[in-house]
Amino acid sequence: MSGTRASAVAEAERFFDEGEFLAGLARLVAAPTQSQLPGAGPALRAYFADHIIPSLDDAGFACEILDNPESAAGPLLFAHRHEGADLPTVLIYGHGDVVAGQDEHWRSGLSPWTLTVDGDHLYGRGTADNKGQHWINISALRTVIAERGSLGFNCKILLESDEEMGSRGLRAFCAQERERLAADVLIASDGPRLDPERATVVLGSRGLVNFELSLKLREGAHHSGNWGGLIGDPGIILAHAIASLTDARGQIAVPEWRPTSLTDEVRALLAEIKVSGGPNAPAIDADWGEEGLTPEERVYGWNSFAVLALELGDPARPQNAIQPAARAVCQLRYVVGTDPDDVLPALRRHLDARGFGNVAIVPTRMTMQATRLDADDPWAQLALKSLGRTLDRPAALVPNIGGSIPNDIFAGLLGLSTVWVPHSYAGCAQHAPNEHMLASVAREGLQIMTGLFWDIGAGK
Repeated sequence: MSGTRASAVAEAERFFDEGEFLAGLARLVAAPTQSQLPGAGPALRAYFADHIIPSLDDAGFACEILDNPESAAGPLLFAHRHEGADLPTVLIYGHGDVVAGQDEHWRSGLSPWTLTVDGDHLYGRGTADNKGQHWINISALRTVIAERGSLGFNCKILLESDEEMGSRGLRAFCAQERERLAADVLIASDGPRLDPERATVVLGSRGLVNFELSLKLREGAHHSGNWGGLIGDPGIILAHAIASLTDARGQIAVPEWRPTSLTDEVRALLAEIKVSGGPNAPAIDADWGEEGLTPEERVYGWNSFAVLALELGDPARPQNAIQPAARAVCQLRYVVGTDPDDVLPALRRHLDARGFGNVAIVPTRMTMQATRLDADDPWAQLALKSLGRTLDRPAALVPNIGGSIPNDIFAGLLGLSTVWVPHSYAGCAQHAPNEHMLASVAREGLQIMTGLFWDIGAGK
């Protein structure tokens, strides 16, 4: 082959402009891989067998669908292209499952299972999370192989189908398949760019601890006229317990939940970027969160607490009664510098010290650990340089995304440098009706990933 870097990037552009990328994405979106719904197993397996494996087979990858160590979770796809023992090995990760379609809530004329192009918006469930993102990366790999005749490196691909359920079984799978997954670096795409207008290299993610706070005082509800002022109200008590965790602007009041890792080096890195969710995103509240921090420091360098759901009685049909119990589902997003093993014990100590010993804390399965690769890591710098070369403008370097991904499995368990190049943006309606990917970002994603894979193969 006589291709060049420039010809490979040009071919990636043609692949998008002539509709081939969209045709492939439409097939992926049409697969209802809703891991959150019962009986999803066959659809998850078919997604790999019918849609992903044919594209990888054509590119010289050996593919295998493997059972998840956790029987309730969906299968995994492992693909491998080996080009030489003396070459570096890149591991690529993604997930083929999506959240529930919520079909009836989409805008008129849209369906979660049909790719719909409306200007710069590519609507469909999974376009942003994560089908569109791993389709970009697979397409870029195929482009480099077609232009160069080889990748110039060994490549392993791991796609799971349970990420929307907390990646059940992924850690156990990676532990038992450590040798099979051995690599020099993880390069993956998930989550949003810093700004839809700026390509982004991400070094890790915030961690995640979900838990329930609950209080049950008695059996049955009691008339609020006869018993108001005489018996404790679990709604009021739980509300005060929750309120003790932050002040009125959301500043965290649990000392152990306040990170120690917002160093001068991290501040300097964050001073070079500006967070934006694009034109459809909500306005950033200047008077919310940790006072004295910039918006970038708040979301990338600090912890945040959120109440995800509250349960007390029936708001649609309220009764004049004091309810017997109340429950809240809560979440802490945390950065490196927070001890994940002390998050819930610290919460217990905090509540007990304030007289809320009767509020129960129940952890949920949705937990992920915080990670952050050193900004000077050679793989991070290679990616940053490559993206800048392709676009002729600097990419953003972010210490971690504000959300959470199972990066700790790759960084900690497998010991890899981890570089994430997201192809979505914060205003994409991920997990909601009208999920979409931006066509402009998808096209640029094909350009930068083709350039990045080319550069890795060239030893740049």
